[in-house]
Amino acid sequence: MDPQVPKDKYNGVWLIFFMLGLGTLLPWNFFMTATMYFTSRLSDPQPLNEGNFSVNQTEARSVLQSKFNNVMTLCAMFPLLAFSCLNSVLHQRIPQKFRIAGSLVAILLLFLVTAILVKVDMEPLPFFSITMIKIICINSFGAILQGSLFGMAGVLPASHTTPIMSGQGLAGTFAAFAMICAIASGSALKDSAFGYFITACVVIAIAMASYVALPKLEFYQYYQSNQSQPDEDEENKLGLMKKDQNKQEPSAAEKSKQTTSVFSIFKKIWVMALSVCFAFTITIGTFPAVTVDVRSTIADSGAWEKYFIPVSCFLFFNAFDWAGRSLTAVCMWPGKDSKLLPGLLLARVIFVPLFMLCNVQPRYNLPVYFTHDGWFITFMILFAFSNGYLASLCMCFGPKKVDPSEAETAGAIMAFFLSLGLALGASLSFLFRGII
Repeated sequence: MDPQVPKDKYNGVWLIFFMLGLGTLLPWNFFMTATMYFTSRLSDPQPLNEGNFSVNQTEARSVLQSKFNNVMTLCAMFPLLAFSCLNSVLHQRIPQKFRIAGSLVAILLLFLVTAILVKVDMEPLPFFSITMIKIICINSFGAILQGSLFGMAGVLPASHTTPIMSGQGLAGTFAAFAMICAIASGSALKDSAFGYFITACVVIAIAMASYVALPKLEFYQYYQSNQSQPDEDEENKLGLMKKDQNKQEPSAAEKSKQTTSVFSIFKKIWVMALSVCFAFTITIGTFPAVTVDVRSTIADSGAWEKYFIPVSCFLFFNAFDWAGRSLTAVCMWPGKDSKLLPGLLLARVIFVPLFMLCNVQPRYNLPVYFTHDGWFITFMILFAFSNGYLASLCMCFGPKKVDPSEAETAGAIMAFFLSLGLALGASLSFLFRGII
């Protein structure tokens, strides 16, 4: 080991990246957790007047409530994909500090507005519209934050991508646990929602403070300065004649480099990029669209029936996904050049028919083959753990297959393909659910 490389004292950089990873997904997970609150707000008994006639409020409510989850998914995934794409292309032109700090500030302000609106009475349609606009904005800034964060981690050792993935996994686990606590407490939906959003604000504020402290750490400073070192060494090796020639035509050289760099980097990491895309296509295509409709087969289960989906679906998925992501901190098998890694991700497609054959209700086409609750719980544990572990490996290995000077761009490309997988999964979820 190079004695000049400083140590990550007290795992400070690791913990900061963990907090930033938590900050990227906690807002979205809290929005999903508060779905019951949002749909309840769409049932305010106030008539909607359009032109010379009054719209039946029951019909209006049923339309808004029934479409809320589908519209929310679309408003979340497609801005996430679009802005991940923009970030992977334009990140070299926009300063990193502006992208990360600006995104965190914007998300914090949006959640403060969301918390305030909990206490403000509003008609269903304006509330629905404002909520969707907030979801679009939060996921747009979240995409920029996530892509920038993976790009920033790309210049560090591979082990420092793990805390981002682990932090994102904890975000889902924390939200699922909060949902279970809310059910157990029997507190009012508005009170629970206000607590959710204030908690999210606190976590985002902590993430902002962590990011401010990051550049002051010696370990981070070393790798950031080392990122540009190859370019400096290469320039020093050039003669005076070569320097003069570069000075005469700088713009032409830069244009050529910019047009080819993203594609040339993608050619080096395409296996990892497509692997992480496929991982999340299968995951989001199945969870939660299919899994949330599984019903317990235990007769007269009482409390278990009420907690079945919150525990066996949401809590188990997020907890074991988090465990899989965190395992890459101590184990990174198979290696970055192994064909086994994409092979294992392809094998995860088996979970689609397995979940379809569980007790998903209502169903019209397929029979129920796995009737016992234990089958569903077993599938969920394996499904979640494999997603967290294998996807985290791909995100760690991607930036390590290119030169250090290209690592940030590689990280941004990987984040784009992760978002592409989320969008494809969201689209396929309608097909998977329709087959049942």
